[in-house]
Amino acid sequence: MTVTTTPGGRTRPAPDQARGGLRPRRYDREEVVTAALFVAPALVVLAVFVLYPIVSAARTSLTSWNGYSPTKPFVGLANYVALAHDPALWNSLGVTLLYAAGVSVLGVVSGLAVALLLDAPIRGRGFYRGLYFLPTVTSSVAAAIVWRYLFDPSGYVNGLLERVGVAGPDWLGNRWWALVLLTSLTVWKSLGFNVVLYLTGLQALPTSVFEAAQLDGAGTWQRIRLITVPLLRPITFFVVVQALITTFQSFDLVYVLTGGGPRGGTEVLGMFMYREAFRLGHFGYGTAIAFTTLFLVLGVTLVQWRASGSGRSSLR
Repeated sequence: MTVTTTPGGRTRPAPDQARGGLRPRRYDREEVVTAALFVAPALVVLAVFVLYPIVSAARTSLTSWNGYSPTKPFVGLANYVALAHDPALWNSLGVTLLYAAGVSVLGVVSGLAVALLLDAPIRGRGFYRGLYFLPTVTSSVAAAIVWRYLFDPSGYVNGLLERVGVAGPDWLGNRWWALVLLTSLTVWKSLGFNVVLYLTGLQALPTSVFEAAQLDGAGTWQRIRLITVPLLRPITFFVVVQALITTFQSFDLVYVLTGGGPRGGTEVLGMFMYREAFRLGHFGYGTAIAFTTLFLVLGVTLVQWRASGSGRSSLR
């Protein structure tokens, strides 16, 4: 075995190249202590602000705490058992799944379509890119208030419809129209972010593939369908997962635009949890809803991950 001398004068075994490979060297105690000191602040922050709240919330979900009592009566899995038989949960879950499906599909289609248009050599392309990104940086509460006024029965949209002889519906008084509005608002808010992601992917695609396809006689639609869409599959996967997480955690847009109504038509899981915890004082039950939502998001993400080919990247 050969040895090497470090700048500090210490000797260290050289990597053994026997058996056709390099053996991983052993780190001395000083290096381990130094690395631990650098990592310790991040671990402390992670433990205090992430791990401890998760553990504390998990314990709360096993109690019947009302939010202000000094005692937290332990009830075990009673909250989760009650959730499984609660019709409000199944209504909220159905609404959330419809909401998530609409936001995912429309988010992918609109984001890719706008990205393809903005990737073309047009005048003022930088201006249009900034314009489409404005909804992303707009306050969610402000956007929801504006949409609420626009789609009020006596609002601007119905006024325009009356001018062309069409009777506008009660947008926020009908549960299906309210869900359509909520989905549209969410897609509009996330459009800029999705466009940036797809633009980044489009600019990373190899141009030689498209040139070869064009020489073979492939039209624009064929190149998009057979080349662009498959190559952008990793980005599409990320956009869908991001949409799922956004919809399952959605609260501010729903609270301001519809308040979960009418008749529970837009009461997504976030609103259901808020109602149980902060309006009815069932903090243990509300925390159980939060953990149920977490497990659902993890499950749906895992299914999507497997369905997309276990995350195999097509950008090579």
